Formats: sequence, structure tokens, C-alpha cells
Amino acid sequence: MSIVELSRVTAPGVSIEDLTIAYGGLPAVSSVSLELKPGTITGLVGESGSGKSTLALALLGAVQKPGKVTQGKVVIDGIGDVTRLNPEDLRRVRGAEIGYVFQAAQNSLNPLKTVGKQLLDLGKAHGVRDLREAHPLLERMGLNADRVLRSYQHELSGGMRQRVGIMFALVLNAHVLVLDEPTTALDMITQANILQIVREIQRDRSLTTLVVTHDVGVVAEVAQRIAVMYGGRIVEQGDSTRIISRPRHPYTRALINAIPRLTGDIDAAKPLPGTPPTLATIPKVGCVFRQRCPLRMEICDTVEPPTLGGVACHAVNKGEAP
Repeated sequence: MSIVELSRVTAPGVSIEDLTIAYGGLPAVSSVSLELKPGTITGLVGESGSGKSTLALALLGAVQKPGKVTQGKVVIDGIGDVTRLNPEDLRRVRGAEIGYVFQAAQNSLNPLKTVGKQLLDLGKAHGVRDLREAHPLLERMGLNADRVLRSYQHELSGGMRQRVGIMFALVLNAHVLVLDEPTTALDMITQANILQIVREIQRDRSLTTLVVTHDVGVVAEVAQRIAVMYGGRIVEQGDSTRIISRPRHPYTRALINAIPRLTGDIDAAKPLPGTPPTLATIPKVGCVFRQRCPLRMEICDTVEPPTLGGVACHAVNKGEAP
């Protein structure tokens, strides 16, 4: 029995344990542990360069070279540790068990082939001939399935291409879904439509879903849990309602305070001073956020804060945060 046949489970859980991913010895993801509970949506939030996409690619076993998993594991129920699968098993799992909508998916279609032809290529790669599920998926997302399948990339709008990307991720009946910046570069109405589609499909199929984004507002709309990432580390995680209403880590507060306001005092939104670290400038010791932190303490320079109660901050954990 193949690994794909063994992995036919409903709503698998995903456990990321002490994961480190390095590029040339420089860690883009450092000692990250994160649980994706079965049948729920988890939001992974942070600025560009925080390591979100690298972490997400690890779920697919697709960290790009010279990136390398140097520590830890990614365990998916029914599949095992993705970081230790051989290339053939990885090929079988991708698409069939783990659906992935890549960043800027609306621009990732092959411009020389129709959507229908690309769908057939996907089925052929996984030995699947019956792809009729594509029609109801596209129709459910408000698209004319026959027209879309006959179309080339340039004949579809950005929002339509994004929905096609979601269809490709789900048409083989994947149980784990990863969406990397699913609403980037889309207008507000299209963003709302995409998020509604994600909610409905996740609920109806009981998918275990990870939504990767820099936009806290996106995950506030769809996620039951939120993990906040900075400098390759998870600095806060927990129930989304609690994190949005009562953020504890100073970085989480800064992200929420930077959200533009449509009502009330529009000047209340404040940008976070400074810039996030690069691979070359991430501190090797101490707190990765200390250079931009208003709560910086002497211990932050030399000791990495432990995660207590879902928060990795010396000031918060010592009760000295406001």
C-alpha cells in the first residue's frame, strides 16, 4: 500500500517540532514549534522576510536549495515526518494530500496552456483520470467552469487566477491546505470573496489549513488560531480572538496598531519603526525583536526569551509589560 493510500484520513493534525531551516548556515527559521489542529484554520502572520513562506514550504517538503532542514520535524497524521520522505513519496503526497496555493498564485499558471490542459497534466502526474471535481469547485467559487477551463492565463483576471490556484490545490482531495498570501495584490471586494471561499471550503471539507500572510486583518477574518513570526521565530501564538483583542507581545501589538482604520481616528494607525532583520543581521543571541522593541531590557541582549503562555518576551513574562 502506498503512502498516499495510508494517509487517507479525515482532518489530519500537523505538528511542527523544533524546526530549524538554514541557508548557508544562516537560519531563516529557528527552533519553531507549532501545532495545526485538525480541521481548523491557523494564521501565520509577520512582515516580509520573517520566515513565513520558508516555514510553509517545509510542510510540502519543498524548501528551496540551498535551504536545508537542519533540525526538527514536520509530522502530518497519516503521512509521517515530511522532512524525511523520499522524493517519490513526496511527489505522491504533494497535491494529493497537501494542497498548496503559492504566493502570487494568480501569476503562476503556464501562459502557453489552457487551464484545462494544466488540470489534465496535474491528474496525469498523480495517476488520476477523474477530475470532474474541478467543475463544482470552480462553479462554487463563482466562475463559469467551462469557460475557465478553455482559457489561458491572460484571459482571466487576477482574482479568477487566484481561484483557479485554489482549485488546483483542492481538486485531488487534499486534506491539508496551505495558502501563501492568498489575497495579496487583490482588490478589497475580491479579497473578501476569496476569504469567504476559504472559510466555506475549509468548513465543508474539514481541512487542516495554514494561511500565511502579512495582513493581520486577513487571519482575523478566517483563523481560529494565530501564530506571529518575527526573525525566523514564533514570538506569540494562541486563540485568534484573544490575540486580536488582547495582544501581549510588543511585535503583535505593533502589527495590529499598523492596521489602517476605515472608521474613527484614521491617524491612530502607526507604522512600526525600523526594518525587520535579514538573514545576515538576525541576532545570534538574545531576543530577535530587541532592536525595535519599546520594552527592551538588559537581559534581551544576551538571553533568548522562553515561550511562556504562548508569548516569547522577557518583559511580558516578568509582568513588566503595560
